[in-house]
Amino acid sequence: MTDTNSVVRNSCSIGTNQLDCLELLTADEYAYLQSKMVDVAYQKGEVICKQGSFISHVMVLREGLVKTYIEGMGDNLVLQIFTPVNVIGLSNLYEGNTVLHHSTQAYIDSKLSLIEIGAFKHLLRSNAPFAAKMVALLAEYSLTINGRFFCLTQKQTYGRLADLLLCLSSRVYKNYHFPLHLSRKEIAELAGMSIESIARIISKFKSDGLIEISCDQIKILDPEKLEMISRNG
Repeated sequence: MTDTNSVVRNSCSIGTNQLDCLELLTADEYAYLQSKMVDVAYQKGEVICKQGSFISHVMVLREGLVKTYIEGMGDNLVLQIFTPVNVIGLSNLYEGNTVLHHSTQAYIDSKLSLIEIGAFKHLLRSNAPFAAKMVALLAEYSLTINGRFFCLTQKQTYGRLADLLLCLSSRVYKNYHFPLHLSRKEIAELAGMSIESIARIISKFKSDGLIEISCDQIKILDPEKLEMISRNG
């Protein structure tokens, strides 16, 4: 039986290492990819690519933490957080598309490999296992975003923040004790809430013994209780 709650959780990231996709390339294909790739370092807060600009690259996040988001008139809608090592930009590859439909920004200092989009498409056409892996990865990204939108529109504020803390713990940092790289504003943006609501609920979670925050670190003390809050929404 499918665990419905695991499907609809606000999964901010798929949290898996996708570098194994390169193992599907032949030696010649990998050498060709390397010739069409450049490594670039981005500083914390720097915009990596801008919504509305021409598509030129697919990106592989090697180090750091980045977000993709749709820019609005006021607030931004965060689509997903990417952790190393993941491929960014697959949703822009559909036939006839020439511009980016979302922006990408570094949460912390990050290093990415930029792959020329024509070269990437060439490998998709010439290597069926590699193409199948990219389709599977894109499907996983879509499922993650669908679950995220369900949580943002159907869950109450306590459930949304519980989801986000569990996702950061299990998918991004893979530890119940992790650094708080994100500001209150960035957490509020991810959870679709106001900064005031975030501060109030974090205080409530602390007083209830669910989490501990000190010196830019956060520790989840009672993941089972957070799971229950997440399920009840």
